[in-house]
Amino acid sequence: MEFGHWSLLATLIFVIADGSLVSSACVYTDDVCEFDLVIENTLTMMRDIDLLYPWGGKIYRYNETDPTTANSIPLEGIITADGYEIPRVVTVANGSMPGPPLIVYEGQTVVVDVINRLSSDGVTIHWHGLPQRDTPWMDGVAYITQCPIMPGQSFRYEFKATPSGTFWYHSHIGPQRSNGLFGAFVIRPRKPLMIPEHILTMQDWNHYGDAELTEMKQYHGDYYNRYPIPFSKSMDGSLFGRLNFHSGLINGRGRYHDPNIGVHNGAPLSVFDVEAGRVYRFRIINAGMVYPFQFSVDNHTLVAVASDGYNIEPIEVDALIVYPGERYDVMLTTLNVTENYWIRARTLEADANHRTEAILKYTGAPHDMDPTTTEKKCSGTNPCRVLNCPSSKMPPKLHMDCFTFNNIKSASLTSISPPVHVAGSFSNQTHQSNSTHTSGGRFKEVFLNFAFPGTSWRPGSVNGKRFEFPDVSGLTQMDEINPRQLCENADCGPDKVCSCMHSLTLDQNDIVQMVFLDMGKGRGFAHPIHMHGHSFEVLKTGFGVHDENGQISADNPDITCLGQKFGNDTFCNTAQWTNSSWANENIPGLELQRPPVKDTIIVPSGGYVVVRIRADNPGLWIMHCHVELHSIYGMAMVINESFANVPKPPPGFPECRSFLPSAVTSGTRHKRSASNVIPDISRHGERPGLYADVVDRQTLVWTVIVFGGITLAQAIILIIVCRRTKIKNG
Repeated sequence: MEFGHWSLLATLIFVIADGSLVSSACVYTDDVCEFDLVIENTLTMMRDIDLLYPWGGKIYRYNETDPTTANSIPLEGIITADGYEIPRVVTVANGSMPGPPLIVYEGQTVVVDVINRLSSDGVTIHWHGLPQRDTPWMDGVAYITQCPIMPGQSFRYEFKATPSGTFWYHSHIGPQRSNGLFGAFVIRPRKPLMIPEHILTMQDWNHYGDAELTEMKQYHGDYYNRYPIPFSKSMDGSLFGRLNFHSGLINGRGRYHDPNIGVHNGAPLSVFDVEAGRVYRFRIINAGMVYPFQFSVDNHTLVAVASDGYNIEPIEVDALIVYPGERYDVMLTTLNVTENYWIRARTLEADANHRTEAILKYTGAPHDMDPTTTEKKCSGTNPCRVLNCPSSKMPPKLHMDCFTFNNIKSASLTSISPPVHVAGSFSNQTHQSNSTHTSGGRFKEVFLNFAFPGTSWRPGSVNGKRFEFPDVSGLTQMDEINPRQLCENADCGPDKVCSCMHSLTLDQNDIVQMVFLDMGKGRGFAHPIHMHGHSFEVLKTGFGVHDENGQISADNPDITCLGQKFGNDTFCNTAQWTNSSWANENIPGLELQRPPVKDTIIVPSGGYVVVRIRADNPGLWIMHCHVELHSIYGMAMVINESFANVPKPPPGFPECRSFLPSAVTSGTRHKRSASNVIPDISRHGERPGLYADVVDRQTLVWTVIVFGGITLAQAIILIIVCRRTKIKNG
């Protein structure tokens, strides 16, 4: 066997023991990687018909009264979550939570058959962070790029594995992701693995419900024993939500800490095996619903080398903060002391000690024994170096030496959307929105406020527009989208909140600078904004104004919110740079040489982030907050990118639509042929016309049928008369 195959075999054996996850991996010499994902519901803490309970890091059958003498139950095939003994319904892939990590190599063709064995729910699978270039209909977003895969159906996803990096897959329907339907998706460089790897996913966990129930409780209020549950707060004074956090999980395992007595239940934890004196890559994914986690390993430093799949200039830290949807790759060098160490992840909540743990187990260290190590004590003389802080000015009492994303640079000089190049150097001159770049595209700058504006009704929105999904597959059936659903035809405005299908139209090769902000009356939450179809350059982050205690006190003054005031704030549905000279490409402090590249970025409460893309990937791409509560409540929009250049989907690609009663009488299937029904201002300032709805088309069809029939009858009569005349004359 060749060296590469032996190397891969060793890697597979290593990964199988990786944090209790069983992976599916390809050989790097393969051209095609094929997987099956079977989606079904199951229960936590059950084995067949037997209830299980935790004790001493193991699990036992419900009727074993003395676990010290009983045989424990093997963990394989059991979803323990945090060991809570009342089973919870979860939606999973291949019977595990998380689903199996799919490990492939760059350039391979990936084929995944998703089989829906749910009894009543549709499903789709999104490949988070993959651009899906040339395969936009494989992005896996229900009613945007495809129809839901209904119960009993299957769907084959097929796409190229590019670029290399740490990604993940998850359901993109309702609350299925927070119900357990997610897993790691890793693309390695196409060569033998030289550094051993571990995959580590973190999530917040709730015993009683999913994001849909939690979102309803967030809006209507949540109560426990007749007492209202308040919004939890971040350390900087911003909000998280009313999610009743019971536990955190690492690779699907954690421990429930009883808040009344402060004792955990002894549930099994994930274990990561290492050897002394070696370097390991940890691929860290936050798959959670709401909370960011601060990740650390006792007595070990972490060297962050990549974020969202793209290499960054290495930064050595004691801990790093990962928000929902984000991924970080870190290098960990093991010590020469054989011991077990705590891996820790805690939320950023100011008023709760919510956390989870896993175990870093050195070869030769005792089995079945919890670590006794302690985490670093941060102090004024020995502060903790923390990466990806939500603010550069965290509360002084935390003693954090913070690195924000403004401190991060790409590991290379390459740029996916370079600024205008003048005389051999980067130019920071002002350019109007109709300026032409050397790429042939135009420059655009748009302000997008991710917030909860409103008075009596305060939905999640972008610029005051709560997103509504169409009832068709938007990408492949765009000409069937109901024009009445579009924001251009809704009662929207700078001082209003509306509900519609919000879109931004981009032309091929446009250079688009987006200013994500969270300001005005609807601010208060930090939002991890995820863009499909693109990874963007992060050029600058501006934070809210903080007081001496590190609490947010006002919006960043760089941006002015326009519109009518409601109390002290506007809805900020429209915004502009306070200094008009900053418009377009003239913003001071942009990182234009080595901007880091991300697909999920934190927009801080009261602050903003400047990102940039090149519109070179035709498709219909959703962009949304990755806090599941916020996206379900409407904090999303779509990028309608160069629709005329979208490649055709495979033959037989599924279609879906509402059934209109008028179709029964007409007997006519209403097909539309418009190339683009989502109107917006194009680069030439023209607004595409709207198309007739189904009723208008039905009237048109009947008119054609009636007049056509009359004409045909007249022609037949004329032919008969002519023939009779000819016979008579003959």
